[in-house]
Amino acid sequence: MMSTKTNRRQNIRYRIRKKISGTAQKPRLAVYRSNAEIYVQLIDDTNGTTLASASSREKAIAAQTAPKVEKAKLVGAALAAKAAALGITTCVFDRSGYLYHGRVKSVADGAREGGLQF
Repeated sequence: MMSTKTNRRQNIRYRIRKKISGTAQKPRLAVYRSNAEIYVQLIDDTNGTTLASASSREKAIAAQTAPKVEKAKLVGAALAAKAAALGITTCVFDRSGYLYHGRVKSVADGAREGGLQF
C-alpha cells in the first residue's frame, strides 16, 4: 500500500488534471520533483506527446554547484529556451500535486523569465 502522503498527492494530481490539459499551441508544463532532481516537460495532451523537456540532470545544469531552488530556476529557463525554439510562447502550468512553493515556484519563475507565459 502507498503511503498516505503519496495518496494525497495523487488525489490532488487527479483533481488538477481534471481541469487542465495541454494542446499543441498551448502545452501543459508538467513538473516532477524528486528529492534530488527536478524534471519538467511540455506536453501536448491531444496527441499524448512530449514536445520539450528539461531536467536538473542536464550537463550544463548538473555541473553547477548551486542550491536546488536555484537549479530549478535554471531548469525552467532551459525549458523556456527549448519552447521558444519550437515557437511555443504560452503554456498551462501543472504543479502535479506539489505545493506552489520552493522548487516548483522557482521552475515557474525561471520559465516566465525565459519568455513562457502562463
